[in-house]
Amino acid sequence: MQPPSAEPSTRIAWVTAKIDWFLSNFSYYLVPAAIFVFSLVALTLEHSIYDTNDNRTLPFAVVADKNGQTPSEALAALASAPAVRFHDTRLAETPFWFRFTVPPSNTPQSVELPSRHAQEISCWNAAGLAPVGAATRSGTSGILQSVKSGFALDLGVHAQPRDLLCRAHFSGPARITVEAWPESELALSHLAYHHATGVLEGGLLTLAVLTLMTALINRDARYLLFAIWLVGNLRLGGITMGFDTQWLERAIPNEWMAMTRKLTIAAYYIVTYTLFAQFMRTELSRVGYAWLLRAGARAGLVLLVLALFLSFAAFLPAMWVVASFGIFVVIFFLARIVIVTRSRVALWYAAALGIVLFSTFSEVIAAAFDFKALVGALNSVTAALASSLVAAFAFAEQIRVERVEREHAEAELQRAYEVTPVGLFTLEPDGRFVRANTAMQEKLGLEGRPLHELRWQNYFEPGALARLKEIADRGGEAEIQAQPIGGMEPRWYLAKATLAHTRIEGSLQDITERRKATERLRFLANNDTLTGALNRRGIEHILETSLKHFDSAHPIALAYLDLDRFKLINDLYGHQTGDEVLKQVCQRVKWSLGDHHHIGRIGGDEFILVLRDTAMLPATDLCRRIISDICDMPFQLRRRSFQVKVSIGLIEITPEMRVQDAVSAADRACREAKKGKHGHLVIYKENAPAFQERAEELRLIEELGSTFTPTGLSLVMQPIMSLRAPEASLDFEVLIRMQDSSGAMVPAGKIIAAAEANGTIGELDKWVLTSTLVWLTENLPRLPNTRFVCVNLSGASLNDEAFIEDTFRILSRFGPVVKYLCMEITESVALHDIANSRRFIDRLKSCGAKIALDDFGAGYTSFSYLKEFAADALKIDGGFIKRMHEHPANYAIVEAIVELARNLGMRSIAEWVEDYATVEALAELGVDYVQGWAIAKPMAPEDILRASSAASFITDEQVRAFIAGGSQPGLPDGMSAWGPH
Repeated sequence: MQPPSAEPSTRIAWVTAKIDWFLSNFSYYLVPAAIFVFSLVALTLEHSIYDTNDNRTLPFAVVADKNGQTPSEALAALASAPAVRFHDTRLAETPFWFRFTVPPSNTPQSVELPSRHAQEISCWNAAGLAPVGAATRSGTSGILQSVKSGFALDLGVHAQPRDLLCRAHFSGPARITVEAWPESELALSHLAYHHATGVLEGGLLTLAVLTLMTALINRDARYLLFAIWLVGNLRLGGITMGFDTQWLERAIPNEWMAMTRKLTIAAYYIVTYTLFAQFMRTELSRVGYAWLLRAGARAGLVLLVLALFLSFAAFLPAMWVVASFGIFVVIFFLARIVIVTRSRVALWYAAALGIVLFSTFSEVIAAAFDFKALVGALNSVTAALASSLVAAFAFAEQIRVERVEREHAEAELQRAYEVTPVGLFTLEPDGRFVRANTAMQEKLGLEGRPLHELRWQNYFEPGALARLKEIADRGGEAEIQAQPIGGMEPRWYLAKATLAHTRIEGSLQDITERRKATERLRFLANNDTLTGALNRRGIEHILETSLKHFDSAHPIALAYLDLDRFKLINDLYGHQTGDEVLKQVCQRVKWSLGDHHHIGRIGGDEFILVLRDTAMLPATDLCRRIISDICDMPFQLRRRSFQVKVSIGLIEITPEMRVQDAVSAADRACREAKKGKHGHLVIYKENAPAFQERAEELRLIEELGSTFTPTGLSLVMQPIMSLRAPEASLDFEVLIRMQDSSGAMVPAGKIIAAAEANGTIGELDKWVLTSTLVWLTENLPRLPNTRFVCVNLSGASLNDEAFIEDTFRILSRFGPVVKYLCMEITESVALHDIANSRRFIDRLKSCGAKIALDDFGAGYTSFSYLKEFAADALKIDGGFIKRMHEHPANYAIVEAIVELARNLGMRSIAEWVEDYATVEALAELGVDYVQGWAIAKPMAPEDILRASSAASFITDEQVRAFIAGGSQPGLPDGMSAWGPH
C-alpha cells in the first residue's frame, strides 16, 4: 500500500503508524516464534551439557541383618547369596549387608549408593575388614561422602579390584543399587542433580509467587490455594529426589525429617482436595455425589491425625490406603466431569493430577507391586514441573472460560444498557456527560450530539446537580424536574445515583404520569371531588397544623357554615341541580375568603372555614360578607334562579383546643344561628359558656371512662300523678343522676350524652334497669299503691342486638316485678325501624312489661304507624305542655294527642307540668297522668317509700286545692289494665 500523496504531516502520520504496527507484531509474534524454533532446534540437534554415559551398575550380594551380625558373620552369610543388580527393601526397617567388587581403574573412580532412603551406612574392605568410611545424614567420614540424594565412596585410582562390604540402614521404600562412576562423570551428574533441583525449586517458587500475586490482586482465594499447592508439589518433588532435607538453602534437622515428611504428605492431600473442590465447584455441582466428595475430603483429616501419632514406618501403609481412596474419588469425579460437562478445564486438571499421582506415589506402587522398572524413566523434576505447568494450563483455561463468560455478560449488559427503558448515565463531577444510554438520550434530546460537550445543569432545574451529588453520597433517590423541551410541559424524573470513584453513575426514570396520578390521589384524599374544596380530612389537617403552630400574634378563627333548607333544592329539582348550586356556593365563598384562608366541605351542605391570622372582629366582618354574598344574590342555573340562605357559627380558637372540640363548638354555634338568631351568625368568643359546657362534657366523658363503672351514679325518682285518682296511686319515673369529682350533680341529659360519646350507653341502660328491678324487688311490700314504674331506654341501645338480648336475660331474672315495669321508648327511635321496634315491643309485652312512647309529637309524627305498636301510653312532648298557653295551636295539638290516645285505648301522660294553670287545662282535656314540678321534683328513692300517693308531694296550694276538690276516690275505668292488682 502506497503512502498517500498528501500533506507532509499526513505522510509522517502514515509512516509512524506503520512503524508502530511493525514493532507491535515483532513483539507479539516474531520474537515468540523465534524463541520456539531456536528451543526446538537446540533440544533436537544438541546434547545436554549434563549428559553422562560412563556409569555402570555393579552386581552385589545382599542379606538382611536380622540378628545384629558382625562383619565377619555377614561375609559368611553373603558367600551363598546370589548376585543381583538391585534389591528393594520393601519398607524393612532392619539393616542390610551387601558386598560388591569394583573393577580396577587407571582414572579416579567413585562408587555411588544412590538410595535417598539410606539413613546411615558403613563400609569395610572385605579382605581384612578394615573400615574405609561411615556416613549419616548428619555427617560423613573416611572415603564416604554425600552425593546427590544418597552417598558415594571416593576410591580414586586403584590398579587392583576393590572388594567392599557395606552395612546400610534404610527408611521407607528403598531400592539398593551400586553404580561405578568415573569421578569426573559423577561430579557432572552431581551438578546436574543440583541444577535440576534448582530448576524445580526456582520454577515452582516463582510460579507460586506469581500465583500468590494474582490471588492478592484479584482477591480470589482459589489462586492462593493454587500457590500453596505448588509449594506442596515442590516439597513432594523434594521427597522424591531426596532434597527435602533443606528448605530455602537451610538444612532441616535430621530428627525432624520423619514428622516433616508425614505432615507434608497429609497437608498436600488436604490442600489438593480443597483446591479441587473450589476450582471445579461449578462442574461438581452438576455431577452429583456430593457425599462421596465430602468423604474424600474428610479422609485428609484422618491422614493428618495418623501423621501426628504414627511412626513413619507405620504411617506409610496407612497413607497408601487413604491416598488410594482419595485418588479413586478424584479420578471418579474427573471422569464424571469430563463425561457430563465436556470441560476442557477438567481434562487439563486430570492430566496434571495424573502426573502428580504417578510420580509422587510411584514408590508406593513399586513397594506394593514391584513395578519399579516401569517408573524409572520418569524424571522427578520433569514430573513436578510438568504437573505444575499442566495445572497452570488448567487455571489458564479456567481464566479463559471466565473471561469469555465475562465478555458475554458484558455484551449482554451493554445490550441491556442500550435497550432498557430507564435512562442510565455517567457524569463527571462537574456535570459533564461521559455515557448515556439510548433511553437517556431520548428523554433529554441528546441524540446526535457529542456527550462530552453536554452538561447535566443544562437539562434540569437549578440545584439538580447538587441534589444528585447528595444522593450519590448518602444513597437514596430524589425527584427532579427537567427543563421543558420544545415548548412541552416539564417532565419529572426519579433519579438514583452512586459514586464510582470520582464519577457519578445513576439512573433516570420518567415519573411524570405517576406524579400526576399521585397528586390526583393526594388531591382526592384531601379534597372534595364535587366542589374542589378540602374535605373533612383535609380541612381538619389544616386546622390541626394551625393549632400546632398557634401564636397569639397570629390568631385563628373557625367558622361552621350550613346552608338552610338546602334539602328542598335536592328534593324539588334533583341532586344534579343541587350539586351545581353547591359548586357555585363554594366558589362564592372562595372569592370572599381569598387565598389566605381555607374552606372544607364536611357534609352535604356543611362547610368549615379556617380563618388564619384573623382576629374575631375582622373574622366577624368576613362572615357577614359571606352571608351577604350568598343570600343577597340568587344563584343562576340555566333558566332558574335559586335563593339560598346560610347560617354561620364563628368561634375563637384557643391554643389548648383540640380539633374535634373546635369543630363541635363551631357546629353548636351554627345550630344556634340556624334558629334565626343574630342575623344567622352566632359568635363564640374565648371563655364563652358554650366552651365551658363542652369542657364539662369532656370531663364527664373522661370520668365515665371507656369501660362502664357506676362510680358516682345514683337513681332518683319523679312521681307521676293520676288525675283521676291522685290520692290512690304512687307511680313514678326512674331518672339517673351523677355526682362528679367536684361534688356537683350532673343532669341526666348530660350523662346520657357523655355515655353515648364514649360508647358506654348500653352498659348505663342495663345498670339503670337492673338497679330499678333490684330496688323494686326489695321494696315492693312498701309500695301498695304503685301501678307502674317508668324506665327510659336510649335509641343507641335499642339498635344494639346484644343489648336487647342482655335486656331480656335481665328481665328473666326478675319475673315477679317485671309487670310493674313501663319501658319508655322515644317516638322517633321507634319509627326509625318499625319492624325491629314492633318485635322488641311484642317481646316486652310477652314478659309482662308495659310500653310508653316518649316525647310524642316532637318529631315528624305519622299517626298511621301507631297501629303497628301495642303501646300502653303516649307521653306528650314537654315542649307542647310547657307552651300550651302561649299559642292556641299548642293547646289544640295536646287536645288532639289526648283524644288520639283515648281512641287507641292508650293512656296519656303529660310531662313538664310546672304550674296550676297547666294542671287545670290538662284535667279539662282529659289527660290521664301528669308529671312535673307542679307535682314534685325528682327525689331520692327513700322519699318515695315514705309516701302513700303522688299527691302527697304537692306543695302548691292551688294545685293541692284543685286536686282535693276535683278528684274522685277509687280507680278510674280501665285502670286495672295499667296497674297490677
